[in-house]
Amino acid sequence: MPASLIPRPAEDEYAPYYGRYIGRVPDGDLCGMLASQLADTLALVRAIPEQRGTHRYADGKWSIKEVIGHLIDTERIMSYRALRFARADETPLPGFEQNDYVPAGVFDRRTLQDLSEELAAVRQATIHQLRHLDPAALTRRGTASGNPVSVRALAYIIAGHERHHVEILKTKYLA
Repeated sequence: MPASLIPRPAEDEYAPYYGRYIGRVPDGDLCGMLASQLADTLALVRAIPEQRGTHRYADGKWSIKEVIGHLIDTERIMSYRALRFARADETPLPGFEQNDYVPAGVFDRRTLQDLSEELAAVRQATIHQLRHLDPAALTRRGTASGNPVSVRALAYIIAGHERHHVEILKTKYLA
């Protein structure tokens, strides 16, 4: 079975919270979908005028640049978790607090172009990693944020998390 045909994870492979992301991902070639998703997201981001990058749709909400930075950080963390668990590392991994990461990332100081380039690099690395995992590695599990999670669930979380935030960008920031 090609790794690009990563089976959908069962509900016992992730914490219930992540079902909201996994449920957004269609069945099929996950790696191919991750690549096309990247192309679509990059087209969206690159169409945003630079002066809109610090736009927030409401007080206390992240800016457009911060949303993109959050996507980068989260994918990098989820991909790292997938690597550790795929390699049979059973060391429990801590959670991360997104509301601490975003301000510390100072994403508003960067250009949208720079953020889009980093997003592309991180996604390409994720795709390469996932394409080369065998079925045994995809079903391995570990503990992250105090919850069990499989490698394939992490792959679906990555895809669904981006879908979630791109929808917010489209409906709340760019509408």
